[in-house]
Amino acid sequence: MLTVHAAPLVLPVGAAPVAQGAVAVEGDRIVALGPYDEVVAAHPAARVRTWPGVITPGLRQWHGLWLLTRCYHPDPREADALGDQPLWGEAFERLSGEMDATRWAGSVRRGLQQMLRYGTTHLAGRFNDPAVRTAVARSGLTEVPVVGAPGILLGEPGLDPFMEGYDLPGSVHGPLTVGSRADLAVFDVPDEEALNASGAEPCVATVLGGRLVYRRR
Repeated sequence: MLTVHAAPLVLPVGAAPVAQGAVAVEGDRIVALGPYDEVVAAHPAARVRTWPGVITPGLRQWHGLWLLTRCYHPDPREADALGDQPLWGEAFERLSGEMDATRWAGSVRRGLQQMLRYGTTHLAGRFNDPAVRTAVARSGLTEVPVVGAPGILLGEPGLDPFMEGYDLPGSVHGPLTVGSRADLAVFDVPDEEALNASGAEPCVATVLGGRLVYRRR
């Protein structure tokens, strides 16, 4: 099905922003990008999803390896005892000694689901753990190699791809272009400056290979 994603501002990265813009998606590909009126006129039969804020490329999570192999993502039923943030360091070491395969697989799945809530479509890492490798493949997220310093954990691992101080161009997987895979993120902010200041917390939707995989309620 052909779907048009529209927002007050589209930030393709590597090209000029498009006010009152739209991205048309068919299957897992972007087939058009430009002003809303032009995109809809060219695809009159498309379903239209209207979003607040800005549409950007999906983000790249540099801490993928840490978040999925050295962190525990608590089940909501464990929130009273463990909280709702990834546990790492000594807390993770204490838990890992009592973790069976089922509990570990659940943590990995929850970690991937949380990444989608932050507009993540790509994650860095070479995943050798079978449970992690299988979960990543099933999620549809794209694994990319760790290259250079950005793959080094400089502080506490976090789910927000902006947390290391990267701006939007430094946080996306690549630009939005016609013909590229339809990996999009939507943030409820007015412009790129506000997005750089807020980070990925205001994410309202993530589109992965053309599929809407996260929508904030």
